[in-house]
Order: sequence, then structure tokens, then C-alpha cells
Amino acid sequence: MQVTITAIGPDNCGLADPIVHFVTSRGANIHEIQMYDHDIERVFAMFLRIEWLEDQMSVADLRKAMIQIGSDKGLEIRVWSRDEQRRAPRLAICTTFRPEPALAILRAIRDRRLNAEAAVMIGNRSNCRGVAEQFNLPFHMIGDAKGNPDNEQMVKLLDGHDVDYIVLARYMRMIPPTTCWRYAGGRIINLHHGLLPPFPGPRPYEDAYSRHMLTFGATIHFIVPELDAGNQIIHQGTFTVFPGTSLEEVKRKGEEDNEPACLVEGLRRVVDRDVELHFHRVIRRES
Repeated sequence: MQVTITAIGPDNCGLADPIVHFVTSRGANIHEIQMYDHDIERVFAMFLRIEWLEDQMSVADLRKAMIQIGSDKGLEIRVWSRDEQRRAPRLAICTTFRPEPALAILRAIRDRRLNAEAAVMIGNRSNCRGVAEQFNLPFHMIGDAKGNPDNEQMVKLLDGHDVDYIVLARYMRMIPPTTCWRYAGGRIINLHHGLLPPFPGPRPYEDAYSRHMLTFGATIHFIVPELDAGNQIIHQGTFTVFPGTSLEEVKRKGEEDNEPACLVEGLRRVVDRDVELHFHRVIRRES
């Protein structure tokens, strides 16, 4: 059984050793390990992807042991496995202004085109509250009057709703590195409304239009700490327009049609486990 362990907390000596020693002493095979020591911020972060022998100890008991180590070492430790619960993965849908991506996810779940369960909708703006209410989904506003999010409240909601994947469905705020580390290993999925890598940033339609492009698109990628999307691309969807098409029409086609469809297909690849994130690279999962 594949299990991921993340740890984050104030930097100190001897933080990784008890975690690594515990899992290896119980027969775990470590497939991936990453550690970061932020000297300026004095923050320690660690990610482990292991093959866990559940006949030696259940994932629930492993989690209890890790929490105890975290308590001893001043670390916040999470243990997660897609295979622990015999159910469809639970999604947190994070939104800002545009409702179309979230609506597409919820319709795909309803129509059984996406084997997942919507657990909660989180917004730094309240624009998508009506979409959540339409599908009887809990909605939580975490933004202030200017849309600045309470990131610690977001983490509490994600943990409280037992979320497997966090979907940034046109969520127009940066996810801080500490949150990225808490859910590292391919658990945060972002919709970028442009083709990557050539059109990053907040205005990809405008940037592509200014270069006289006739093909536009959207990108679904995993969020990883401190790295831009490069090898983390899950799926891209494109559309082509005729010369002379207005920027307004390009954006309408992209926002209303292409982005939602692209997001649903990208999510399908993740929840069906067609792809996974290993060493910051998207790989095709072996059946």
C-alpha cells in the first residue's frame, strides 16, 4: 500500500531520523524522500512516499505513531493513503470568482463521469456560494473584504472534512509553501487558464492574444512547493479561433467551455489513478 507522510515545523536537529527509523524498522520500503531546511525562516519540511506493509501495522496505527513523534519533536505530521478508505476520493473545491470550473466538477460527479465525492467548497470570495448550495455542498468563506485568505483556516477545513485532493478551480490566490508541504505528493491540483510553460501569470489570455496567437488553452497541473509547473502538467486542453476573433470572444470560449472541460479531464486522470506525481514529475501509473 502506498502511503505518504509529510512533516513541517520549526527547524531543529534530529527531526527526520525518528520518522525514517520508525517506518524502516517496520519493513517499509522508501520510494521517495525529500527534505527542505529553510535557513532564513528556520522551517523544516519533509515528504516521504513509502510502500507500507499493512499486515505489520494499520495505516491508522501508523498515523498515531507519527502524531506522537510529531508531538515529541514539535512537528505537524500527516499520514495519507488513497487505499486506506474503500471509498471514492474526497475533493475540496477552492474558488474565487468564476463558477464554471466548480460547476463542471459537480456535474461530472453527479453524472458519474468523475469517480469522486465533493466534500467542501472553500472560497476567498463568496461568488460561488450559490453553486455549492445548488449541490447541497458546505461552503466556507475564508477571505477578508479584499479577498485575502486565512490560510490556516483553510488547512483546518481541509483536515476537518477528511479531504484527499484539493482542487484549485480558478482559485486566484497563491497557496503558501507551508500548505503545499502539508499536502505534498500530488494532492493539490490547479487549473491555470493558459498554456504552460509559455503563458504563466494572471493574464494568459491577454498575453497570448498580444502575441497574435490563434490557439489558446488551459493547463491542469499538480502544485509543488517552491516550483513552477513544468514537469507537473497533468493535462492541457486547447481551442483555435479564426484570425480577427476578439479577445472578449476568446476569453468567453476559454472560460465557459475549455477550462471546465480541461479541469474535469485532468481530475479524472488523477482520481482514476492514471497518473501520479513522483519526484516532482507526472508519471503514468503502472496498472
